[in-house]
Amino acid sequence: METTEHTDVLVVGAGQSGLALGYHLQRRGRQVLLVDRNDRIGDSWRARWDSLKLYSPASRDGLPGMPFPAGRTAYPTKDEMADYLEAYASRFELPVRLRTEIGALTQEDGRFVARTGASRIEAETVVVASGVFEKPFVPPFADELRPAITQLHSSAYRNLGQLQDGPVLVVGASHSGADIAHEVASRHEVVLSGRDTGQLPASIESRRGRMLFRGLFFAGTHILTVDTPMGRKMRTHVRHGGAPLLRYRRPDLRKAGVERVLERTKGVQDGLPVLDGGRVLEVKNVVWCTGFRPDFGWIQLPLEIGEDGYPVQYRGASTTPGLYFVGLPFLHSFASMLIGGADRDTERVAEQIAARPRPRRFLVWNGAVEDVEPAAG
Repeated sequence: METTEHTDVLVVGAGQSGLALGYHLQRRGRQVLLVDRNDRIGDSWRARWDSLKLYSPASRDGLPGMPFPAGRTAYPTKDEMADYLEAYASRFELPVRLRTEIGALTQEDGRFVARTGASRIEAETVVVASGVFEKPFVPPFADELRPAITQLHSSAYRNLGQLQDGPVLVVGASHSGADIAHEVASRHEVVLSGRDTGQLPASIESRRGRMLFRGLFFAGTHILTVDTPMGRKMRTHVRHGGAPLLRYRRPDLRKAGVERVLERTKGVQDGLPVLDGGRVLEVKNVVWCTGFRPDFGWIQLPLEIGEDGYPVQYRGASTTPGLYFVGLPFLHSFASMLIGGADRDTERVAEQIAARPRPRRFLVWNGAVEDVEPAAG
C-alpha cells in the first residue's frame, strides 16, 4: 500500500548545496525535508578518484554557520570534504533521509508529489539540489574500441591500479582530465586530447595563485554572472567547454611527460582511437573525462529547458512556480560552481521560498474541520 507524507519544502539532494539550503530554510522557520539516494552524506565526494583535492582553499570551503576545520590555505581532500558535510548535517540537525531516490516528480491538486517506490511525499515547494554529475557522457564510438582496451569514465576512475600496462589516452582537457593525466603520467605514457580551456596564470597552491584565486572568486561572484554579457558568454563556455585549469597547468603537464594534443578524439579506426588530424593512437587504456549530461526526465511536469539542456531559471527559480534549482553549473555566476558560492545561491533561494505564502493546514476535531493558521517564521 502506498504511504503518503507531507512537508512544506522538499529538497532533492543532500550535497553541499542541499545542506546549505536546509540551513537557511530552517532559520527562516520553514519545514524542510532533504532526501538523498546515497548511503551516507558526502558519498558523492567519497566516490571520486582517490587523489582528488578541492580546487578552492579551506577558507572558501565552509558552508554557512560552520567554517571548514583546516588551515585557511589548505586544500582539503575529497574524503575530508565528505566528512565535513556529514558533520555539518549533524551539527545543525538537518532532516536528511538517506537511501531515498525520487523516481518521479509530478503535481496533483496544486501540490508537488515525489514518488519513492512504494511511498510518496507531497510538498508545497520542491528544490532540486542533486547536481548534474549523474549521467556520465561517453561518445557513442567508444563501443567500437577493441575489447582489450581498458575504458573508464572519470566518474569510475579511482587510481592507477585500474589501468593495464601500456599507453593511456585521456580524452577531455578540463579539470578532471588534467588531474588524471598528471597522475597517470607517473607510470604510463599519456596523451591528453581536447581543446584548450585556458588556465590560471599560476598554480592555485602557490602564493601568487592564492592571490589570483581571491580575485577570480570576487570576479566570479560579482562580474561573471548571468546579468552581464561577459558572464553569459562564460556560462556557455563553462557548461559546454570546461573551466580553466587551476592545479595542473600546461607547464605541469609537460614536466610530468604528458603529451598534450589540441585535436579532439573523433572516432575509431581498426579498433583504435583516432584524432581529428587522422592520427591513430596505439593505446591500451582510455579515460573519458568528457563530463556529464543533465538528466531531468524524472521531473514529469511542465519544465522549460534551455538550448544548453539545463532548466531555464533565474537565481534558482524555474518558470514552474514553486520549483527551484541549486547546485547547477553557473546557476547565477561562475562562483556557483565553487563550494564557497553555495551560501550565496542558496540564501537567495531560501529568501524566495520564505516569501511564498505558507500553506494553510486543517485540523479535524470531533468531525469538524478547523482552519489552522501556519506558525510564524
